[in-house]
Amino acid sequence: MKAPIVWVSGTLTAATALLGSLLIITASRGAGTTFDSSAGPLSVQTVAENLVHPWGLAFLPDGRMLVTERPGRLRLVTQQGQVSKPLPGVPEVWASGQGGLLDVATDKDIATNHTIYLCYAERDGRGGRTAVARARLSDGDAPRLDDVKVIFRQQGPLSSGNHYGCRIAQGAGGDLFVTLGEHYAHRDQAQSLANHLGKIVRIAPDGSVPKDNPFADRDGDKPEIWSLGHRNPQGLAFNPADGSLWEVEHGPRGGDEVNLIHKGENYGWPVIGYGIDYSGAKIHEATAKPGMQQPIKYWVPSISPSGMAFYTGKLFPTWKGSLFVGALSGQMLVRLSLQGNKITGEERLLQALSERIRDVRQGPDGALWLLTDSDAGRILRVTPASE
Repeated sequence: MKAPIVWVSGTLTAATALLGSLLIITASRGAGTTFDSSAGPLSVQTVAENLVHPWGLAFLPDGRMLVTERPGRLRLVTQQGQVSKPLPGVPEVWASGQGGLLDVATDKDIATNHTIYLCYAERDGRGGRTAVARARLSDGDAPRLDDVKVIFRQQGPLSSGNHYGCRIAQGAGGDLFVTLGEHYAHRDQAQSLANHLGKIVRIAPDGSVPKDNPFADRDGDKPEIWSLGHRNPQGLAFNPADGSLWEVEHGPRGGDEVNLIHKGENYGWPVIGYGIDYSGAKIHEATAKPGMQQPIKYWVPSISPSGMAFYTGKLFPTWKGSLFVGALSGQMLVRLSLQGNKITGEERLLQALSERIRDVRQGPDGALWLLTDSDAGRILRVTPASE
């Protein structure tokens, strides 16, 4: 078992361009809007808008961004707000319910190998499953994806449109860690090692299985599994301070979690947890059980955490080392202060925006970059108002 959790229930502190022929959206940056925070007034500028449920954001070496739209489009966006036409070559996605084109990640050696990864919902008969594809980004006057190859497909009971997970984080050695939901209707499968539902998996960049995965040598178990007992993991990131892997996932009514992910460990869903079913019925046997990991933190009521990033930049020196998490139902940006692997405080930011925050990233400029989740979604840049 881990050390006791920290439950923080309230706010502890006050709150390069593309060619013109490619551009379809140019958003006005303007003066932005100002919001209070512990680091002083924040300026929030709209960089681009009218994106349809933007889901994942990844920065390229030149400062441009790759941004996914859930219906199945991948865009290149400059920091000046110029948005490209959809890039050809994206795999066919099943844009139904919560599914579609979800996360995008760049390879750590993208400057030389031009490789990116996409996580998305793929149709299989009457249902969907999570898939991961690898592709080469061919840049220039007409950017596109080439050499597209599916390197992983989730195995197990299919989804009717819910709980795909689908965040990607690349480790220092190059392996990919991918979050996989339990498809909502199949929650008990999160405890089975015979399928990929409710798991975090670890694969090599070509999709092969690393030999030291915890269940790689066990007959009947899926060799890609790294950890199990997850519900719907919507954020995944490595802490640059020590290389540890962190995850956030949705609980049912209450019980959203922040977890420190360890090799081969069981995170309990649906056996243990801190929420209840949407009907009000009891789900869990208890809140703790031997052999199952406790969250580092949980939220009751739920905030629906999505996307996460550790801050290492210089624009907000007092926030260095903090963990930022977007919130969907909570409609805010959450800053978690850390001391080692313990969460020592929570600050709720940008609540007056009244926006579902789908993803949060630190940009090369040290600013915080956010995606808002709607059919007229925006890319937002958060900086000190004095910048």
